[in-house]
Amino acid sequence: MIKKILIANRGEIACRVIKTARKLGIGTVAVYSDADASALHVSMADEAVNIGPAPSKDSYLRADVILDVAQKLAVDAIHPGYGFLSENADFARACADNHITFIGPGPDAISAMGSKSAAKNIMQKAGVPLVPGYHGDDQSDETLKKHADEMGYPVLLKAAAGGGGKGMRQVWNADEFDSALRAARRESMASFSDDVMLIEKYLTQPRHVEFQVFCDTHGNGVYLFERDCSVQRRHQKIIEEAPAPGMDEAVRRRMGEAAIRAAQAINYVGAGTVEFLLDGEDFYFMEMNTRLQVEHPVTEKITGEDLVDWQIQVANGQPLPKTQDQLQLHGHAFEARLYAEDPANGFLPATGRLTLLQPPQESKHVRVDTGVVQGDEVSVYYDPMIAKLIVWDENRERALQRLLAALRDYHVAGVTTNLEFLYNVAASQPFQDAELLTTFIEKHESLLFARPTQIDDKMLAATAMLVLLSNQHPVTSDGDPGSPWAMPLAWRANFRHEQTLTFTIGDTTADVRVAHCGTPKSPNQWQMKVNNQTYQVSGHVDNHVLYAQIDGYQQRIGWASDSARYTLFTPQGALHLDYHMPDTGHADDSAHDGGFAAPMNGTMVDVSVAEGDKVKKGDTLLVMEAMKMEHNITAPADGTVKAIFFAPGDLVDGGAQLLEFEPDE
Repeated sequence: MIKKILIANRGEIACRVIKTARKLGIGTVAVYSDADASALHVSMADEAVNIGPAPSKDSYLRADVILDVAQKLAVDAIHPGYGFLSENADFARACADNHITFIGPGPDAISAMGSKSAAKNIMQKAGVPLVPGYHGDDQSDETLKKHADEMGYPVLLKAAAGGGGKGMRQVWNADEFDSALRAARRESMASFSDDVMLIEKYLTQPRHVEFQVFCDTHGNGVYLFERDCSVQRRHQKIIEEAPAPGMDEAVRRRMGEAAIRAAQAINYVGAGTVEFLLDGEDFYFMEMNTRLQVEHPVTEKITGEDLVDWQIQVANGQPLPKTQDQLQLHGHAFEARLYAEDPANGFLPATGRLTLLQPPQESKHVRVDTGVVQGDEVSVYYDPMIAKLIVWDENRERALQRLLAALRDYHVAGVTTNLEFLYNVAASQPFQDAELLTTFIEKHESLLFARPTQIDDKMLAATAMLVLLSNQHPVTSDGDPGSPWAMPLAWRANFRHEQTLTFTIGDTTADVRVAHCGTPKSPNQWQMKVNNQTYQVSGHVDNHVLYAQIDGYQQRIGWASDSARYTLFTPQGALHLDYHMPDTGHADDSAHDGGFAAPMNGTMVDVSVAEGDKVKKGDTLLVMEAMKMEHNITAPADGTVKAIFFAPGDLVDGGAQLLEFEPDE
């Protein structure tokens, strides 16, 4: 029996495993890098050991160091989580050689699915439908392009050893193929130390539907229904849900049985995920992930099962807790991944300190899986996911309302996140209507990234009150929180306590004329004039919720602010207003032209131009890598490269000037 588990991972998955282990009375050992010395998973575990410097190759990918820790602390089993060593067959084999239980499949199963090309051949023999493609051994550029040309564009280049969207490129025509292949190979080598590629026909209208499978050492296998993971950016999932909307029961059964055949074809043991592309009633095998998935909580919510508990039972040699007939699907669940990234800037990862981190209240309907707390640093070394927000209710419509409410109640500051983007996706009509495709974001880009250019007058008045309340001091010299001395705004002595607040919404500027009419007992009352309409406004702020009463109508509005930008979470989506701070004579009007600034901390991986080169608008100049994803720096106009300040392999700080560029006249 397993009595002590070492979690060979970090962040929210390490915390997740520790919670179940503690529930089962099993001891836990955390490992951590120098950058994670004060991380949440370290404090949660019974024991914790430093395993090296911040870069994952020097710490979390050091199988030898992790095994040494496991032996010294008399660990019975290692849980690999996901990512890092979770699908490393050599690590699983080394665990067995050292008489340590690997909580996952055997090394042969990992190897079989670790190469996408080999996996395709196995699935073909097992009778699992495949997308047309090339999975051969000849990896010359000429052979790969020949097969792509014959297949017809668009095609999808995929790293054979890949996962998480890394080493993957869509190619829409023959002219793009060579540059896309170079980038995919480079990214694959950086992420997996392998640049073998496969090519598949790119389906333009598919859904991404995956099945959770579980097998034990007694020959039993079940599927715990499906998850729809179609809403993705850069081939990485953003919002997942279970079950898949509109799934026909007969199709579900056929896909589930195919998933079990896929697992049994490689003598699989433990938790795994078989991913399919679903096109109408036709489905095609994509890949099998030989580990627990990031999105496993939605499956737990609709089945009522603890999948980490199942993993431990199977690792202990016990049979699966339930048969296929005993598994029941109940309700609907969503998982939204909260990332430190900038959706408006190509989803570039962001770094910084979490100065504010307030998740919604957890309940039977709302769950938050995270590995960070307020004050933690989001670094360049690891995946930028801050948390997973999981909601459940009796049906999709009610669960979606739970999701929107929970996103409104989630407050983060200090780091740019995709929180507002998640809200806009969930609030969009196509998502409400379950029009799910892997091209969802591209198809609805104008809707999801739209910035409102108009605002309801009453909402503008509510925002003005929010500015007034959020700029109040809690204590004043005369004891009156409604006193003008409590407001560091545009008030002046010897004038009536009135002021004008100016906002910008999109390209539109709007004024709110404000007159305070409160009393010492009821200070938060104003008369506001917007577009010649006068409103009686009152209310208060409770943490990051604004309670606004306008002409007798009260509304509860979630909000956040970053400097002078205010964001209100409305039923139509996230609404941004920029407040024009009064000029008190301290404004710095000096302009600064930083040239081509690095969009994030990272590594320079390729310099495509030389000093003096003439380039066209859109040409790739430099390629940076951060968090194992590549980002192209392109020319904003026709012009000349005057100077280059970094070479391939150089570490680059976010904001550093990369090159000097002179646009043509």
